[in-house]
This record gives sequence, structure tokens and C-alpha cells, in this order.
Amino acid sequence: MKTRLFALAAVAALGSGSALAQKAGDWQVGAGWLHFSPQDSSKPLTFTSPVAAVVPGSGADAGNSDTLGLSATYFFDSHWAVEGVIGVPPKFKLYGTGTLAPIGELGEARQWSPTILAKYYFNDGEARLRPYVGLGATYVWYSDVQLTPSLQGALANRLGIPVAASSTTAKLDSSFAPVFNVGAAYQFDPHWGMSFSVSYIRLSTTAKLTTTAVGVPVAKSESSLKLNPIVPYLAVTYKF
Repeated sequence: MKTRLFALAAVAALGSGSALAQKAGDWQVGAGWLHFSPQDSSKPLTFTSPVAAVVPGSGADAGNSDTLGLSATYFFDSHWAVEGVIGVPPKFKLYGTGTLAPIGELGEARQWSPTILAKYYFNDGEARLRPYVGLGATYVWYSDVQLTPSLQGALANRLGIPVAASSTTAKLDSSFAPVFNVGAAYQFDPHWGMSFSVSYIRLSTTAKLTTTAVGVPVAKSESSLKLNPIVPYLAVTYKF
């Protein structure tokens, strides 16, 4: 009887381990905390028309942002998988540095950055804890770009035009960027698990500003920004 009970327990344990395995054809979805921490630098604000001129010592920093991240992973086998990640577009605030520091907040924008990653999982497919590495790309674009009245007023004063009769709008260039990813996944049971990863995105953009007076464009300016964010992602996962 004891031998039979031991054999049944062994079979049950094996069955439980197999159920934990990530294998070909499995899908896993996740949702959780997505954090963007820009490691930024910028070039000075430069007027490109009507006369080329650099605003000496000017610069900008982007603040951190948090949002809800969503992901979906498909396993080609027990080690290789492809993952798509998207977040509710986070809002970033831009602050002046150097000679623009007295202005404070310069503006804000929402970032859209859907990402696709090829991932390799270490350890056996039945292991509860599985470190992984990933490599992929993201396409980044921006919406709801707004400049503060303080920055618009400073630009109008520099151009010598009435603040009340002027306005400045901005556009941020979109681009593809590589994504480098490392992380680990832990499986609690055959369906539920948790994943934590850190991504690094080589990302830059150019802010292009147009200043108008009484609706007529009078000046254009721009500044290049290297954002290079570090992006932690902590998610609860469900495999089916």
C-alpha cells in the first residue's frame, strides 16, 4: 500500500511539473506596472529661421512616468518566445535646464511605444523560476504635445513680438528604436505567474517649434533630445 501511495504521489508531482512548463503553442498574457525613467541629454535650443541662432546654455530634462503595461507572449518552444508589450500612453513633462531652468516646466506630451521582443528563457521549461533575455524594437510617436505659457512667453520676448499676439506649437519626431531586455519569470501554478524585466531603449527625438504672430509663422526653432529610457516592467501573468 505504501509503495502504491508513493507511486501515485510521484505521478502527481510529475504531472504538476509538466503543467507548469512553457511549451510550444502556449500563450501568456500579463498586466502590471510600467515605469519610464529617461537617461536624457539635449542639445541647445536653436532657431532655424528667420535667422539661425543658438540659445546659449539652454537644455531640457524629461521627467519619469508610470503607466499600466499590457503584454502577450507566444512560445515557439520551451525556450524561445516572442512578446508584444504596450502601455497606456504615459505623459511626460519636460523641464528647462541651464539658461531655460528659470522657466521651469516647458511642456508635456504622451508617448506611444508598442514594442516587440524575441526572448530566450533559461532553465528547463518545467522550472518555476526562469531568467530570460530579450532583443527587439519599438516604434515611438507622440501625441497631445503642449507647451507651457511660460515657454511661449519667453520665446515671444526673445523674438521681440507681443506675447498676447503670439503662440508656439511643437511637434516631436517619431522613430524606430532598439530595445534590450533582461528579466525573470516565476510560475505559481499552471496558470498564474509573475514577471519582472528591465528594458533599455536607445531613443532620441527632435522637438520642432513654430512660433506665430497673429496667426502668421514668424520663427522656427528646434532641439534634439536623447531620452534613452530605462523601463522596468512588473506584471502578473496568466498562461493558457
